[in-house]
Amino acid sequence: MIGESSGRDPRPDPERAGEPGRRGIMQPLIVATIVIAGLYFGRPVLEPLALALLLSLLLAPAVRWLHLHRVGRSAAVFATVILAVVVIVGIAGAVGDELVGLARDLPRYEENIAAKIRSFNTVPGAGVVGRATRVLRDLGNQLSPAEASGPLASAPGEARQPVPVEIRSTEPALLQLLRNVAGPLLQPLAFVGLVLLFAILFLLKREDLRDRLLRLAGARDLHRTTAAMNEAAERLSNYLLMQLGIGVCFGVPVGIGLAVLGIPSAPLWAVLGVLLRFIPYLGGPLTAVVPCLLAIAVDPGWSLLLWTVLLFAAVELVLANVVEPWVYGRTTGLSPVAVVFASVFWTWLWGPVGLLLATPLTVCMVVLGRYVPQVQFLEILLGNRPVLSREESLYQRFLAQDPEEATEQAEEFARAKSLEAFFDEVAIPALLMAQADSDRGALSAERRAVIAAGFATILDNLAEDGAGENDDDKTEPLVACLAGRNELDLAAAWVLQHLLRRRGHRVVVFSPDAVSTFNIDRLPLQGATVVCLSLISTTATARARYLVRRIRRRARRARLIIGFWGQKPSDFSIDEATAATAADAVVTTLAAAVADIEAALKALSASPPARSIAEIVADKLTRQSA
Repeated sequence: MIGESSGRDPRPDPERAGEPGRRGIMQPLIVATIVIAGLYFGRPVLEPLALALLLSLLLAPAVRWLHLHRVGRSAAVFATVILAVVVIVGIAGAVGDELVGLARDLPRYEENIAAKIRSFNTVPGAGVVGRATRVLRDLGNQLSPAEASGPLASAPGEARQPVPVEIRSTEPALLQLLRNVAGPLLQPLAFVGLVLLFAILFLLKREDLRDRLLRLAGARDLHRTTAAMNEAAERLSNYLLMQLGIGVCFGVPVGIGLAVLGIPSAPLWAVLGVLLRFIPYLGGPLTAVVPCLLAIAVDPGWSLLLWTVLLFAAVELVLANVVEPWVYGRTTGLSPVAVVFASVFWTWLWGPVGLLLATPLTVCMVVLGRYVPQVQFLEILLGNRPVLSREESLYQRFLAQDPEEATEQAEEFARAKSLEAFFDEVAIPALLMAQADSDRGALSAERRAVIAAGFATILDNLAEDGAGENDDDKTEPLVACLAGRNELDLAAAWVLQHLLRRRGHRVVVFSPDAVSTFNIDRLPLQGATVVCLSLISTTATARARYLVRRIRRRARRARLIIGFWGQKPSDFSIDEATAATAADAVVTTLAAAVADIEAALKALSASPPARSIAEIVADKLTRQSA
């Protein structure tokens, strides 16, 4: 029956209404947690796979070169891998031999090291350190006898405790040696062997693995999947190649500098520096450790250590602040902040191996975010492409009340193109975005006034000390710019005024209040040659036609132009708007408005000046008397 309640409350439950939003937030968090947990617990398998993939990408050009020179695929792969292993083992052996030699020569450098230790006694505060060292040494000497007699000693008169006896079976010396030596080396050797095995398989079955990944990713969208794989492979290859170039740029000056300073085995440290540069941010400091230790050992003073540190600091400063940001941005598509974040994240997740793989793995994530809409946030967070368009960035700067940065954007754009192009391609679209927000109630009148004030500040910053402005010249024809409805129309009128003043024209701007119903009849437009009506806020021809009719009463001889700024020709017919509004011309860009106004002013200056009625009557009387 009508009026009976069905027992259900028609009002939405706030808790139930919030459930879809919470589910929308929780689902990505749950997925991210599962993925991170899988990466962490799958580390024993995923680490060698990732390292093998990186090694295969690094060796692929050599394999391809050998294969092009009529070497079989298997032979090319095994020859390249064996050569790489020999080089790596040789460098590691040379570094280890140098360290062993340094340890063996320590007695020869003992006097130098002792002299440096003695020099610390002259440093303020060294006495406190010495006294603390002596106290700790004395305390250790006092505790040593007590610890030695610990369970066996007994107080006088007490019964001696029985000594526990434990029977152990003796192991053969060979088994004990294998356990002590081979045991700790077994896991690293197995890890290296697994990496090499995967790398060989990747190089041998490269095309087959590619086809299987394409099929797994989706055979229905081969174009997008192939483009993603090609872009990821190209970026990683470029990154490895550029990183090798950075390593050479680091190793060559370091090797030459160390040789000039007299550090032993300088070429070895140069080669080590080339290899360690593949580790982001830590490669340079790690390379400097052993040369600095050698500088401490071989030099009686501190000058060699100082010059060694300055050498590494100078080279690292140039590479880290100039070369590496450019390489990361151009070859990998990553922002510098993303590189630092990725290094911290993958190091926390996988340790030192994660630090080595941080940049390549993040590159793959950015490419995945570019081609998979569900994870597009990865490209937004980690990529280096601008996430805001120029007009969006300008609009955001106005909302943040930061006209200085907006001025910098204008100057940067003007250097690339022109200031007129900036106003038409960036400033007017930003005003259109503001008007769209105003139409849907998201932008108040106060915020519109803030945006207009921001435009005024930009134009004031861009003004060239008044060059080209001649508003005081009363002989110059007057151009009047009228703001149609609100502050955004006024901002567009100010922009047009700025462009015309740069060309030497006399321009005045009237606010929206001046063209209101009560004030429009009092506008001083009698001396205006051209009148331009600025409209961002509407494209309605009825409103424009009403304003045109009212303006005609005040400026009968003026050319009347309407600027429907930012309208696209595909959505807006200029001829229909001109006929509907009864204006002399309708424009949609500032450049078109400037061209039309200058054409009107040029035609006015070329035509003969209008004669007064007295001159006409006098001329007629003269002809009659003649």
